[in-house]
Amino acid sequence: MYLRPANERGHANHGWLDSHHSFSFANYHDPKHMGFSVLRVINDDQVQPSMGFGTHGHQDMEIISYVMQGRLAHKDSEGNVETIPAGDVQIMSAGTGIQHSEFNGSDQEAVKFLQIWVLPSTAGGAPRYEQKTIAQTDRMTAIVSPSGGDSAVAIKQDMTLYRLMLNAGDTQTLEVGSRRGYLHVIEGQARAGGQQFGPGDGVGLENAEALTLDADEAFTALWFDLP
Repeated sequence: MYLRPANERGHANHGWLDSHHSFSFANYHDPKHMGFSVLRVINDDQVQPSMGFGTHGHQDMEIISYVMQGRLAHKDSEGNVETIPAGDVQIMSAGTGIQHSEFNGSDQEAVKFLQIWVLPSTAGGAPRYEQKTIAQTDRMTAIVSPSGGDSAVAIKQDMTLYRLMLNAGDTQTLEVGSRRGYLHVIEGQARAGGQQFGPGDGVGLENAEALTLDADEAFTALWFDLP
């Protein structure tokens, strides 16, 4: 079992940006934490009001933004100009190349969001953008999937991203079989296998491992079903 405690993540505080890196990113490099399966980046970012990332480029990467608090303003070279509110999920498939910027859409409050990078199944292709508000329909609700459709945004990879929401006292078992899985906690506390998991903690499963979570309080996490 791959454990990634929140307090052991990489950290960079630039004043306008406070970021925690689950995996190696930018100036933070740890050969033990380079990613998990096709999951390459989970950055837990807090951006101050009216600040953000200026125009920059990406290529051959599936980039997911999940806003936890506030609003994230997006603009890209394909002509997409959008604001992403808390709870929405956005994906940008960089394909052959795209330029974009991301800013805090408020001049009053910080925006908190997860920036997630996933390696695509194939290189190239036309860049694309998609954003959805996805209602929670069960404990495990798919928000990103290969097929997309009305209830999830589409990704160019054999992976599904679920939002997991438990109430206090709920129990949920996560199993991977012949695949792999990664859990990233957003809020709340839960116990599993003698470990306590809270915001920012991560755990990866492979080789038919399973994890049974017992929620001590309202608990929200992202569960990645990975190849």
